[in-house]
Amino acid sequence: LPPLHSPPPTFPSPPPKPFTFSIRFGAMAGGNAGAAARLLVLLGALLLVAGDDPYRFFTWTVTYGDIYPLGVKQKGILINNQFPGPQIEAVTNDNLIFNVFNNLTEPFLLSWSGLQQRRNSFEDGVAGTTCPIPPGRNFTYILQAKDQIGTYYYFPSLAFHKAAGGFGGIRVLSRPMIPVPFPPPAADYTVLIGDWYKANHTDLKYVLDSGKALGFPDGLLINGRSNGYTFTVQPGKTYRFRITNVGLATSLNIRFQGHTMKLVEVEGSHTMQSTYSSLDVHLGQSYSVLVTADQPGFDYAIVVSTRFTSKIISSTAVLHYTNSAGKAPGPLPGGPTTQIDWSLNQARSIRWNLTASGPRPNPQGSYHYGLVPVQRTIRLANSAAIINGKQRYAVNGVSYVNPDTPLKLADYYKIPGVFNVGTISDNPRSGGAYLQTSVMGANYRDYIEIVFQNDENEVQSWHIDGYAFWVVGMDGGKWSPASRQGYNLRDGVSRYTVQVYPNAWTAIYMPLDNVGMWNVRSENWARQYLGQQFYLRVWTPSTSWRDEFPIPKNALLCGRAAGRRTRPL
Repeated sequence: LPPLHSPPPTFPSPPPKPFTFSIRFGAMAGGNAGAAARLLVLLGALLLVAGDDPYRFFTWTVTYGDIYPLGVKQKGILINNQFPGPQIEAVTNDNLIFNVFNNLTEPFLLSWSGLQQRRNSFEDGVAGTTCPIPPGRNFTYILQAKDQIGTYYYFPSLAFHKAAGGFGGIRVLSRPMIPVPFPPPAADYTVLIGDWYKANHTDLKYVLDSGKALGFPDGLLINGRSNGYTFTVQPGKTYRFRITNVGLATSLNIRFQGHTMKLVEVEGSHTMQSTYSSLDVHLGQSYSVLVTADQPGFDYAIVVSTRFTSKIISSTAVLHYTNSAGKAPGPLPGGPTTQIDWSLNQARSIRWNLTASGPRPNPQGSYHYGLVPVQRTIRLANSAAIINGKQRYAVNGVSYVNPDTPLKLADYYKIPGVFNVGTISDNPRSGGAYLQTSVMGANYRDYIEIVFQNDENEVQSWHIDGYAFWVVGMDGGKWSPASRQGYNLRDGVSRYTVQVYPNAWTAIYMPLDNVGMWNVRSENWARQYLGQQFYLRVWTPSTSWRDEFPIPKNALLCGRAAGRRTRPL
């Protein structure tokens, strides 16, 4: 990692010159006066983030490229010619500046799953908050890993691009003065696992737009490869593996042949260090485990397989000892397949480490989330529906459709007719589903309970942008107020993506401490694309920068916001 200082920073490879910014404004580009104005725009935007914290600068070029992850040629989306994309490494409170050039033939947008975008939903990178980068243009994201540690990832959020690549891992390390509840590992590995289709993303999108289902994935990938990706270890040393399910459709299970995994972190929370022989990782979820190379010197299999599917497919990577004598003897480790109770019990066993420090020196458990009075309960039920003869998915009977203008921009400029607050209910509704740009209103600093009710026969995975939340309960059947008697109000884990088992419910507590327009969505990407999402508008009448940053000066403006000004230079 670059050293903790500011300025001058250390840059990733290939490095731009220090404090030299490569910004293009297409037809707006002019002479020296224009260049000076553009520099003022970016420098002014940088003032929105903490001036005392380090900066890390990245220049990314997004292109199409031929990839062969399942042995068949496909049109992939590459970042700096890489599939998966580059690894992001940062430290708590670092300012992250991404200059992204879109060399595709279609608009493109990146989102940063797990980074909370404190006071700054303009930069969240989803269709409801941020205008896409037009083909041949660029945009500079200005982010901060404010008060965060842990394992996250980024991905392309538009047009089913996620099925073509463009995703990568994010590591946010603790600051040097903050204690970490385990010794430094010998190495820190990212493990991006996910299902994959042989068809190009454009073909998959066409299937969904035609109102049909995608069918079962063709295979599984580990760091972009179906088999053979290798992690090298030295005997006797301990390694950190950051595992993220970046797939489209299926929950996965991972296990290490002949080795156990000690769980140490879940999506920014240090956990009680329980040991597992295999671990379920649902769509969009991230886990950090420690694996000690304490076995005889061989090449051991890391096995990933599908969960809760009638057909089981798998993929393997290699845990290679430096003194390896060849392939480890014995069969590959088997894993769970369709057992729901097994997975539910494992999920309940994951607990918050109350005495460990998080991004700050004080222990995580110093915030007693279970003692805060709940001011509002929201119940969200997912459903499948046929609307206008096509397959759609809905939340509380509403199947989301994107408007012609990002919601956050329409809200900022007070553009009428784009959306209405309250177009989705706090509770499931009876009757058929319908299409709507659904936005739920909420008050800044309220403390809410959300119950995800899943009456379908497939596992669900839910994500909320801008927030981490405490998982207080999950069980089979229908939730009722009496279900609260079984809540974990002491050491439930704080995370940003949670599973809901078939015909079951999951409950979370969440403080609304981040003003903005935030996407609540299914991590099953076909369901999200076909409407299983909505936006939570966390609002305050205050216009103070202490509560929310103003619109970035370099913000792209599109739809009915096109032609407006951001802010005076």
